[in-house]
Amino acid sequence: MNNTYLKTNDTIAAIATGLTNSGISIIRISGPESFSVAEKIFMKKKNGSFVKFDADGADSHTVHYGFIVDTDASGNISPVDEVMLLLLRSPNTFTREDTVEIDCHGGITVTKAVLERVLECNVRTADPGEFTKRAFLNGRIDLSQAEAVAGVINAKNSMALTNSMKQLGGVELNRIKDLRDRILHDTAYIEAALDDPEHYELDDFSEKLRINAQGWKSEIDKMINSAGNGRLISEGINTVIVGKPNAGKSTLLNAMVGSERAIVTEIAGTTRDTLEESISISGISLNIIDTAGIRESDDIIERIGVDRALAAVDNADLVLYVVDKSDRPDGDDEKIIQRIKDKKVIVLFNKSDVSDTYPKSDEDETDFRQWIVDKFGDMTVDKLPKFMDISAKYGNGIEELGNLIKDMFFEGGLMPNDEVYITSLRHKECLVDAKKSVEALISSIDMGMSEDFFAADMMNAYMFLGQIIGEDTDEDLIDRIFKDFCMGK
Repeated sequence: MNNTYLKTNDTIAAIATGLTNSGISIIRISGPESFSVAEKIFMKKKNGSFVKFDADGADSHTVHYGFIVDTDASGNISPVDEVMLLLLRSPNTFTREDTVEIDCHGGITVTKAVLERVLECNVRTADPGEFTKRAFLNGRIDLSQAEAVAGVINAKNSMALTNSMKQLGGVELNRIKDLRDRILHDTAYIEAALDDPEHYELDDFSEKLRINAQGWKSEIDKMINSAGNGRLISEGINTVIVGKPNAGKSTLLNAMVGSERAIVTEIAGTTRDTLEESISISGISLNIIDTAGIRESDDIIERIGVDRALAAVDNADLVLYVVDKSDRPDGDDEKIIQRIKDKKVIVLFNKSDVSDTYPKSDEDETDFRQWIVDKFGDMTVDKLPKFMDISAKYGNGIEELGNLIKDMFFEGGLMPNDEVYITSLRHKECLVDAKKSVEALISSIDMGMSEDFFAADMMNAYMFLGQIIGEDTDEDLIDRIFKDFCMGK
Protein backbone atom coordinates (compact mmCIF):
# COMPACT_ATOMS: atom_id res chain seq x y z
CA MET A 1 0.00 0.00 0.00
CA ASN A 2 1.28 3.46 -0.87
CA ASN A 3 0.70 5.55 2.25
CA THR A 4 2.76 8.57 1.17
CA TYR A 5 -0.29 10.82 1.19
CA LEU A 6 -0.85 9.97 4.85
CA LYS A 7 2.66 10.73 6.10
CA THR A 8 3.55 13.80 8.12
CA ASN A 9 6.89 15.54 8.56
CA ASP A 10 6.40 17.07 11.99
CA THR A 11 7.93 15.90 15.25
CA ILE A 12 5.75 14.47 18.00
CA ALA A 13 6.22 13.68 21.69
CA ALA A 14 4.27 12.09 24.52
CA ILE A 15 4.67 10.49 27.91
CA ALA A 16 5.04 6.77 27.16
CA THR A 17 4.48 5.59 30.73
CA GLY A 18 1.51 6.00 33.04
CA LEU A 19 1.09 9.48 34.48
CA THR A 20 1.41 8.48 38.11
CA ASN A 21 4.16 8.65 40.70
CA SER A 22 6.70 5.93 39.91
CA GLY A 23 10.42 5.23 39.79
CA ILE A 24 10.89 6.60 36.27
CA SER A 25 8.85 8.07 33.45
CA ILE A 26 9.64 7.85 29.74
CA ILE A 27 9.03 10.69 27.30
CA ARG A 28 9.22 9.59 23.67
CA ILE A 29 10.04 11.94 20.79
CA SER A 30 9.80 10.90 17.12
CA GLY A 31 10.33 12.81 13.90
CA PRO A 32 12.94 14.73 11.90
CA GLU A 33 13.67 17.28 14.65
CA SER A 34 14.15 14.74 17.46
CA PHE A 35 17.94 15.11 17.64
CA SER A 36 17.68 18.90 17.37
CA VAL A 37 15.30 18.91 20.33
CA ALA A 38 17.77 16.83 22.33
CA GLU A 39 20.53 19.35 21.65
CA LYS A 40 18.32 22.25 22.78
CA ILE A 41 17.15 20.85 26.12
CA PHE A 42 19.75 18.22 27.15
CA MET A 43 23.18 19.01 28.54
CA LYS A 44 25.95 17.10 30.20
CA LYS A 45 28.12 18.35 33.05
CA LYS A 46 31.88 18.69 32.86
CA ASN A 47 33.97 20.11 35.68
CA GLY A 48 30.82 21.40 37.32
CA SER A 49 29.59 23.31 34.25
CA PHE A 50 26.89 22.50 31.74
CA VAL A 51 28.19 21.64 28.27
CA LYS A 52 26.32 21.41 24.97
CA PHE A 53 25.37 17.93 23.76
CA ASP A 54 26.25 16.93 20.19
CA ALA A 55 23.42 14.60 19.22
CA ASP A 56 24.37 14.44 15.54
CA GLY A 57 27.85 13.28 16.45
CA ALA A 58 26.64 10.53 18.78
CA ASP A 59 26.20 6.92 17.71
CA SER A 60 22.75 5.46 17.26
CA HIS A 61 21.25 3.34 20.02
CA THR A 62 23.37 4.90 22.75
CA VAL A 63 22.44 6.09 26.24
CA HIS A 64 23.67 9.39 27.65
CA TYR A 65 23.59 10.71 31.22
CA GLY A 66 22.88 14.39 31.83
CA PHE A 67 20.22 16.97 32.58
CA ILE A 68 17.12 18.43 30.99
CA VAL A 69 17.70 22.15 31.37
CA ASP A 70 15.89 25.43 30.97
CA THR A 71 17.62 28.57 29.75
CA ASP A 72 16.23 32.02 30.55
CA ALA A 73 16.46 35.19 28.44
CA SER A 74 19.79 36.09 30.03
CA GLY A 75 21.31 32.73 29.16
CA ASN A 76 21.21 31.39 32.70
CA ILE A 77 20.88 27.59 32.76
CA SER A 78 18.86 25.76 35.41
CA PRO A 79 18.32 22.00 35.59
CA VAL A 80 14.79 20.62 35.30
CA ASP A 81 15.69 16.99 36.00
CA GLU A 82 18.57 14.54 36.01
CA VAL A 83 17.89 12.01 33.21
CA MET A 84 19.11 9.27 30.91
CA LEU A 85 18.66 10.06 27.22
CA LEU A 86 18.48 7.42 24.46
CA LEU A 87 19.32 8.29 20.85
CA LEU A 88 17.81 6.03 18.16
CA ARG A 89 18.66 6.87 14.58
CA SER A 90 16.35 6.24 11.61
CA PRO A 91 15.48 3.77 10.11
CA ASN A 92 16.32 1.31 12.90
CA THR A 93 13.57 2.51 15.25
CA PHE A 94 9.98 1.57 15.99
CA THR A 95 8.62 4.42 13.86
CA ARG A 96 11.52 4.32 11.34
CA GLU A 97 12.07 7.97 12.24
CA ASP A 98 14.79 9.56 14.38
CA THR A 99 13.68 8.90 17.94
CA VAL A 100 14.73 10.17 21.36
CA GLU A 101 13.57 8.71 24.65
CA ILE A 102 14.08 10.55 27.92
CA ASP A 103 14.08 8.52 31.14
CA CYS A 104 13.36 11.04 33.90
CA HIS A 105 12.25 10.74 37.52
CA GLY A 106 8.74 9.42 37.79
CA GLY A 107 6.95 12.14 39.72
CA ILE A 108 3.95 13.65 37.95
CA THR A 109 5.18 17.24 38.32
CA VAL A 110 8.71 16.58 37.06
CA THR A 111 7.45 14.42 34.19
CA LYS A 112 5.14 17.20 33.01
CA ALA A 113 7.96 19.74 33.35
CA VAL A 114 10.25 17.67 31.10
CA LEU A 115 7.48 17.20 28.53
CA GLU A 116 6.80 20.95 28.54
CA ARG A 117 10.45 21.62 27.69
CA VAL A 118 10.18 19.22 24.76
CA LEU A 119 6.96 20.82 23.47
CA GLU A 120 8.55 24.29 23.62
CA CYS A 121 10.88 23.18 20.80
CA ASN A 122 8.29 23.26 17.99
CA VAL A 123 7.11 19.74 18.88
CA ARG A 124 3.46 18.80 19.16
CA THR A 125 1.78 16.33 21.48
CA ALA A 126 1.28 12.96 19.79
CA ASP A 127 -2.23 11.73 19.18
CA PRO A 128 -3.23 8.41 20.83
CA GLY A 129 -1.52 5.61 18.95
CA GLU A 130 0.40 7.96 16.67
CA PHE A 131 3.80 6.33 17.22
CA THR A 132 2.36 2.97 16.17
CA LYS A 133 0.49 4.64 13.31
CA ARG A 134 3.78 6.05 12.03
CA ALA A 135 5.36 2.62 12.31
CA PHE A 136 2.58 1.34 10.03
CA LEU A 137 2.73 4.25 7.59
CA ASN A 138 6.50 3.93 7.31
CA GLY A 139 6.28 0.19 6.57
CA ARG A 140 7.73 -0.97 9.88
CA ILE A 141 4.66 -3.13 10.61
CA ASP A 142 1.43 -3.97 8.81
CA LEU A 143 -2.02 -3.01 10.06
CA SER A 144 -2.74 -6.36 11.74
CA GLN A 145 0.54 -6.06 13.68
CA ALA A 146 -0.29 -2.49 14.63
CA GLU A 147 -3.60 -3.65 16.07
CA ALA A 148 -1.74 -6.44 17.88
CA VAL A 149 0.26 -3.77 19.73
CA ALA A 150 -2.98 -2.60 21.30
CA GLY A 151 -3.82 -6.24 22.02
CA VAL A 152 -0.56 -6.70 23.91
CA ILE A 153 -1.17 -3.55 25.96
CA ASN A 154 -4.79 -4.44 26.75
CA ALA A 155 -4.31 -8.19 27.30
CA LYS A 156 -6.38 -9.34 30.28
CA ASN A 157 -4.74 -12.74 30.64
CA SER A 158 -1.75 -14.80 29.53
CA MET A 159 -3.60 -16.45 26.63
CA ALA A 160 -4.63 -13.06 25.22
CA LEU A 161 -1.03 -11.85 25.58
CA THR A 162 0.38 -14.92 23.83
CA ASN A 163 -2.12 -14.62 20.98
CA SER A 164 -1.40 -10.91 20.52
CA MET A 165 2.35 -11.56 20.54
CA LYS A 166 1.88 -14.15 17.79
CA GLN A 167 -0.07 -11.57 15.76
CA LEU A 168 2.63 -8.99 16.42
CA GLY A 169 5.22 -11.52 15.27
CA GLY A 170 3.47 -11.74 11.90
CA VAL A 171 1.62 -15.06 12.10
CA GLU A 172 -1.64 -13.57 10.81
CA LEU A 173 0.21 -11.32 8.34
CA ASN A 174 2.13 -14.24 6.80
CA ARG A 175 -1.03 -16.30 6.47
CA ILE A 176 -2.95 -13.52 4.76
CA LYS A 177 -0.03 -12.66 2.47
CA ASP A 178 0.39 -16.28 1.41
CA LEU A 179 -3.32 -16.61 0.65
CA ARG A 180 -3.35 -13.36 -1.33
CA ASP A 181 -0.28 -14.44 -3.31
CA ARG A 182 -2.01 -17.64 -4.43
CA ILE A 183 -5.18 -15.79 -5.42
CA LEU A 184 -3.15 -13.22 -7.34
CA HIS A 185 -1.13 -15.94 -9.09
CA ASP A 186 -4.26 -17.59 -10.49
CA THR A 187 -5.79 -14.22 -11.40
CA ALA A 188 -2.64 -13.23 -13.26
CA TYR A 189 -2.61 -16.56 -15.10
CA ILE A 190 -6.17 -16.02 -16.34
CA GLU A 191 -5.36 -12.49 -17.49
CA ALA A 192 -2.22 -13.71 -19.25
CA ALA A 193 -4.10 -16.54 -20.97
CA LEU A 194 -6.83 -14.18 -22.17
CA ASP A 195 -4.20 -11.78 -23.54
CA ASP A 196 -1.87 -14.44 -24.98
CA PRO A 197 -3.80 -17.67 -25.65
CA GLU A 198 -0.97 -19.04 -27.81
CA HIS A 199 1.36 -19.37 -24.84
CA TYR A 200 -1.04 -19.87 -21.89
CA GLU A 201 -3.52 -22.75 -21.93
CA LEU A 202 -6.92 -22.46 -20.21
CA ASP A 203 -8.16 -25.97 -20.98
CA ASP A 204 -9.23 -27.69 -17.74
CA PHE A 205 -8.09 -24.61 -15.78
CA SER A 206 -11.60 -24.03 -14.41
CA GLU A 207 -11.52 -27.33 -12.55
CA LYS A 208 -8.04 -26.62 -11.19
CA LEU A 209 -9.23 -23.18 -10.11
CA ARG A 210 -12.26 -24.70 -8.41
CA ILE A 211 -10.01 -26.97 -6.34
CA ASN A 212 -7.83 -24.00 -5.42
CA ALA A 213 -10.87 -21.87 -4.53
CA GLN A 214 -12.22 -24.60 -2.26
CA GLY A 215 -8.86 -24.58 -0.49
CA TRP A 216 -8.98 -20.79 -0.11
CA LYS A 217 -12.51 -21.03 1.28
CA SER A 218 -11.42 -23.72 3.76
CA GLU A 219 -8.57 -21.55 5.03
CA ILE A 220 -10.81 -18.50 5.37
CA ASP A 221 -13.45 -20.58 7.16
CA LYS A 222 -10.83 -21.76 9.64
CA MET A 223 -9.87 -18.19 10.45
CA ILE A 224 -13.51 -17.10 10.74
CA ASN A 225 -14.29 -20.02 13.05
CA SER A 226 -11.36 -19.09 15.28
CA ALA A 227 -12.96 -15.68 15.91
CA GLY A 228 -15.39 -17.16 18.45
CA ASN A 229 -12.58 -18.33 20.69
CA GLY A 230 -10.70 -15.15 19.83
CA ARG A 231 -13.50 -13.14 21.42
CA LEU A 232 -13.41 -15.32 24.51
CA ILE A 233 -9.65 -14.86 24.81
CA SER A 234 -9.70 -11.08 24.45
CA GLU A 235 -12.99 -10.25 26.19
CA GLY A 236 -13.33 -13.14 28.62
CA ILE A 237 -15.78 -16.04 29.00
CA ASN A 238 -19.18 -14.85 30.21
CA THR A 239 -19.74 -17.22 33.12
CA VAL A 240 -22.89 -17.52 35.22
CA ILE A 241 -23.02 -19.30 38.58
CA VAL A 242 -26.43 -20.87 39.21
CA GLY A 243 -27.90 -23.24 41.75
CA LYS A 244 -30.40 -23.53 44.56
CA PRO A 245 -30.14 -21.33 47.66
CA ASN A 246 -27.29 -22.14 50.03
CA ALA A 247 -25.55 -24.44 47.54
CA GLY A 248 -22.36 -22.38 47.90
CA LYS A 249 -22.51 -20.12 44.84
CA SER A 250 -21.29 -16.98 46.61
CA THR A 251 -18.64 -18.97 48.47
CA LEU A 252 -17.45 -20.25 45.09
CA LEU A 253 -17.29 -16.69 43.72
CA ASN A 254 -15.23 -15.56 46.72
CA ALA A 255 -12.89 -18.53 46.30
CA MET A 256 -12.36 -17.75 42.62
CA VAL A 257 -11.90 -14.01 43.19
CA GLY A 258 -9.65 -14.56 46.19
CA SER A 259 -11.51 -12.15 48.45
CA GLU A 260 -14.83 -11.74 50.27
CA ARG A 261 -16.60 -10.23 47.28
CA ALA A 262 -20.03 -11.71 48.07
CA ILE A 263 -21.85 -11.88 51.41
CA VAL A 264 -22.03 -15.46 52.68
CA THR A 265 -24.33 -16.62 55.48
CA GLU A 266 -26.07 -19.80 56.53
CA ILE A 267 -29.39 -18.16 55.64
CA ALA A 268 -30.75 -19.44 52.35
CA GLY A 269 -31.55 -16.66 49.89
CA THR A 270 -28.90 -14.18 51.08
CA THR A 271 -28.00 -13.25 47.49
CA ARG A 272 -30.99 -11.38 46.02
CA ASP A 273 -29.45 -9.85 42.88
CA THR A 274 -26.74 -10.63 40.37
CA LEU A 275 -23.15 -9.79 41.34
CA GLU A 276 -20.51 -9.38 38.62
CA GLU A 277 -16.74 -9.81 38.83
CA SER A 278 -13.88 -10.35 36.34
CA ILE A 279 -11.06 -12.72 37.21
CA SER A 280 -8.16 -14.51 35.55
CA ILE A 281 -7.84 -18.22 36.16
CA SER A 282 -5.45 -20.66 34.46
CA GLY A 283 -4.45 -17.94 32.02
CA ILE A 284 -7.98 -17.12 30.82
CA SER A 285 -10.46 -14.41 31.82
CA LEU A 286 -13.90 -15.11 33.25
CA ASN A 287 -16.60 -12.46 33.49
CA ILE A 288 -18.49 -14.05 36.38
CA ILE A 289 -22.05 -13.36 37.41
CA ASP A 290 -23.15 -14.76 40.78
CA THR A 291 -26.92 -15.13 40.91
CA ALA A 292 -29.71 -15.53 43.43
CA GLY A 293 -30.56 -19.06 44.45
CA ILE A 294 -33.22 -20.55 42.18
CA ARG A 295 -36.27 -21.89 43.97
CA GLU A 296 -40.02 -21.35 44.21
CA SER A 297 -40.73 -18.47 46.60
CA ASP A 298 -43.58 -16.21 47.74
CA ASP A 299 -41.09 -13.40 48.41
CA ILE A 300 -41.51 -10.91 45.53
CA ILE A 301 -37.93 -9.61 45.84
CA GLU A 302 -36.52 -13.13 45.82
CA ARG A 303 -38.65 -13.97 42.75
CA ILE A 304 -37.19 -10.95 40.92
CA GLY A 305 -33.71 -12.22 41.82
CA VAL A 306 -34.57 -15.68 40.48
CA ASP A 307 -35.86 -14.18 37.22
CA ARG A 308 -32.66 -12.20 36.81
CA ALA A 309 -30.62 -15.32 37.49
CA LEU A 310 -32.44 -17.23 34.76
CA ALA A 311 -32.14 -14.29 32.35
CA ALA A 312 -28.36 -14.12 32.95
CA VAL A 313 -28.06 -17.67 31.66
CA ASP A 314 -29.25 -16.62 28.19
CA ASN A 315 -26.09 -14.53 27.57
CA ALA A 316 -23.68 -16.98 29.16
CA ASP A 317 -20.85 -18.77 27.37
CA LEU A 318 -20.49 -21.06 30.40
CA VAL A 319 -22.73 -22.06 33.28
CA LEU A 320 -21.32 -23.25 36.60
CA TYR A 321 -24.18 -25.22 38.17
CA VAL A 322 -23.41 -25.48 41.89
CA VAL A 323 -25.02 -28.38 43.72
CA ASP A 324 -24.89 -29.12 47.43
CA LYS A 325 -23.44 -32.63 47.39
CA SER A 326 -25.44 -33.61 50.46
CA ASP A 327 -28.76 -32.42 48.97
CA ARG A 328 -31.38 -34.34 46.99
CA PRO A 329 -32.46 -33.31 43.48
CA ASP A 330 -35.94 -31.82 43.19
CA GLY A 331 -38.16 -29.69 40.97
CA ASP A 332 -35.97 -26.60 41.40
CA ASP A 333 -33.00 -28.53 40.02
CA GLU A 334 -35.11 -29.66 37.08
CA LYS A 335 -36.11 -26.04 36.40
CA ILE A 336 -32.44 -25.03 36.38
CA ILE A 337 -31.48 -27.86 34.04
CA GLN A 338 -34.19 -27.00 31.54
CA ARG A 339 -32.80 -23.46 31.36
CA ILE A 340 -29.12 -24.38 31.02
CA LYS A 341 -29.19 -27.60 28.96
CA ASP A 342 -28.27 -25.85 25.69
CA LYS A 343 -25.21 -24.19 27.25
CA LYS A 344 -21.72 -25.40 28.10
CA VAL A 345 -22.19 -26.56 31.68
CA ILE A 346 -19.95 -27.67 34.50
CA VAL A 347 -21.81 -29.24 37.41
CA LEU A 348 -19.92 -28.54 40.63
CA PHE A 349 -20.80 -30.86 43.49
CA ASN A 350 -19.91 -28.55 46.36
CA LYS A 351 -19.22 -29.34 50.03
CA SER A 352 -17.20 -32.40 49.08
CA ASP A 353 -15.31 -31.86 52.34
CA VAL A 354 -18.36 -33.05 54.30
CA SER A 355 -20.01 -35.51 51.90
CA ASP A 356 -18.58 -38.52 50.06
CA THR A 357 -21.73 -39.77 48.35
CA TYR A 358 -24.28 -38.49 45.86
CA PRO A 359 -27.78 -38.70 47.42
CA LYS A 360 -30.61 -40.45 45.63
CA SER A 361 -33.45 -38.53 44.08
CA ASP A 362 -36.84 -38.49 45.79
CA GLU A 363 -38.57 -40.01 42.76
CA ASP A 364 -36.34 -43.10 42.37
CA GLU A 365 -33.04 -44.63 43.40
CA THR A 366 -30.98 -42.81 40.75
CA ASP A 367 -28.07 -40.93 42.29
CA PHE A 368 -27.85 -37.18 41.83
CA ARG A 369 -25.13 -37.29 39.16
CA GLN A 370 -26.95 -39.79 36.95
CA TRP A 371 -30.23 -37.95 37.57
CA ILE A 372 -28.70 -34.79 36.10
CA VAL A 373 -27.41 -36.71 33.06
CA ASP A 374 -30.89 -38.18 32.53
CA LYS A 375 -32.53 -34.76 32.76
CA PHE A 376 -30.21 -33.37 30.10
CA GLY A 377 -31.80 -35.89 27.80
CA ASP A 378 -30.57 -37.61 24.68
CA MET A 379 -27.38 -35.68 23.99
CA THR A 380 -24.03 -36.65 22.54
CA VAL A 381 -21.27 -37.08 25.08
CA ASP A 382 -19.57 -33.81 24.11
CA LYS A 383 -22.82 -31.89 24.78
CA LEU A 384 -23.35 -33.36 28.25
CA PRO A 385 -22.21 -31.36 31.29
CA LYS A 386 -18.83 -31.91 32.90
CA PHE A 387 -18.75 -32.88 36.57
CA MET A 388 -16.39 -31.91 39.38
CA ASP A 389 -16.28 -32.30 43.14
CA ILE A 390 -15.18 -29.12 44.92
CA SER A 391 -15.10 -27.50 48.32
CA ALA A 392 -15.73 -23.80 47.74
CA LYS A 393 -15.28 -23.14 51.45
CA TYR A 394 -11.68 -24.38 51.43
CA GLY A 395 -10.88 -23.58 47.77
CA ASN A 396 -10.42 -27.23 46.86
CA GLY A 397 -10.71 -27.83 43.11
CA ILE A 398 -10.50 -24.18 41.96
CA GLU A 399 -7.29 -24.69 40.01
CA GLU A 400 -8.64 -27.88 38.46
CA LEU A 401 -11.81 -25.97 37.52
CA GLY A 402 -9.72 -23.43 35.61
CA ASN A 403 -7.93 -26.19 33.71
CA LEU A 404 -11.25 -27.86 32.87
CA ILE A 405 -12.64 -24.58 31.49
CA LYS A 406 -9.51 -24.13 29.37
CA ASP A 407 -9.93 -27.67 28.01
CA MET A 408 -13.60 -27.06 27.20
CA PHE A 409 -13.01 -23.84 25.27
CA PHE A 410 -9.44 -24.01 24.01
CA GLU A 411 -8.53 -27.71 24.12
CA GLY A 412 -6.08 -26.94 26.89
CA GLY A 413 -4.25 -24.05 25.26
CA LEU A 414 -3.59 -22.00 22.17
CA MET A 415 -3.28 -23.15 18.59
CA PRO A 416 0.13 -24.31 17.31
CA ASN A 417 2.78 -21.64 16.72
CA ASP A 418 1.82 -21.22 13.06
CA GLU A 419 -1.84 -20.50 13.94
CA VAL A 420 -3.57 -17.61 15.66
CA TYR A 421 -7.04 -16.78 16.93
CA ILE A 422 -8.79 -13.91 15.15
CA THR A 423 -9.67 -11.40 17.89
CA SER A 424 -10.60 -8.37 15.78
CA LEU A 425 -14.20 -7.91 14.61
CA ARG A 426 -12.84 -5.87 11.71
CA HIS A 427 -10.68 -8.78 10.59
CA LYS A 428 -13.62 -11.16 10.85
CA GLU A 429 -15.81 -8.89 8.71
CA CYS A 430 -13.09 -8.70 6.04
CA LEU A 431 -12.75 -12.49 6.09
CA VAL A 432 -16.51 -12.94 5.72
CA ASP A 433 -16.51 -10.61 2.70
CA ALA A 434 -13.54 -12.46 1.20
CA LYS A 435 -15.34 -15.77 1.70
CA LYS A 436 -18.43 -14.46 -0.11
CA SER A 437 -16.26 -13.47 -3.07
CA VAL A 438 -14.65 -16.94 -3.18
CA GLU A 439 -18.08 -18.57 -2.97
CA ALA A 440 -19.25 -16.39 -5.87
CA LEU A 441 -16.20 -17.56 -7.83
CA ILE A 442 -17.02 -21.22 -7.13
CA SER A 443 -20.63 -20.62 -8.16
CA SER A 444 -19.48 -19.07 -11.47
CA ILE A 445 -17.25 -22.08 -12.13
CA ASP A 446 -20.11 -24.49 -11.36
CA MET A 447 -22.37 -22.62 -13.77
CA GLY A 448 -19.82 -23.12 -16.55
CA MET A 449 -19.11 -19.44 -17.06
CA SER A 450 -16.03 -18.39 -19.01
CA GLU A 451 -12.77 -17.52 -17.29
CA ASP A 452 -13.06 -13.79 -17.92
CA PHE A 453 -15.93 -13.70 -15.37
CA PHE A 454 -13.71 -15.09 -12.60
CA ALA A 455 -11.21 -12.26 -12.22
CA ALA A 456 -13.63 -9.78 -10.59
CA ASP A 457 -14.53 -12.13 -7.72
CA MET A 458 -10.91 -13.17 -7.28
CA MET A 459 -9.75 -9.56 -7.07
CA ASN A 460 -12.55 -8.75 -4.59
CA ALA A 461 -11.32 -11.58 -2.34
CA TYR A 462 -7.76 -10.29 -2.77
CA MET A 463 -8.87 -6.77 -1.81
CA PHE A 464 -10.87 -7.79 1.30
CA LEU A 465 -7.95 -9.86 2.59
CA GLY A 466 -5.67 -6.92 1.90
CA GLN A 467 -7.75 -4.66 4.12
CA ILE A 468 -6.79 -6.82 7.11
CA ILE A 469 -3.09 -6.04 6.70
CA GLY A 470 -3.54 -2.45 5.55
CA GLU A 471 -3.62 -2.79 1.78
CA ASP A 472 -6.47 -0.93 0.04
CA THR A 473 -7.32 0.78 3.34
CA ASP A 474 -8.52 4.38 3.38
CA GLU A 475 -7.31 7.12 5.69
CA ASP A 476 -10.56 7.35 7.70
CA LEU A 477 -10.38 3.69 8.66
CA ILE A 478 -6.74 4.01 9.66
CA ASP A 479 -7.54 7.01 11.86
CA ARG A 480 -10.44 5.10 13.44
CA ILE A 481 -8.23 2.11 14.25
CA PHE A 482 -5.54 4.15 16.00
CA LYS A 483 -7.76 6.60 17.88
CA ASP A 484 -8.44 4.07 20.67
CA PHE A 485 -4.75 3.45 21.37
CA CYS A 486 -3.27 4.75 24.60
CA MET A 487 -1.22 7.96 24.70
CA GLY A 488 2.50 7.52 24.08
CA LYS A 489 2.04 4.39 21.99
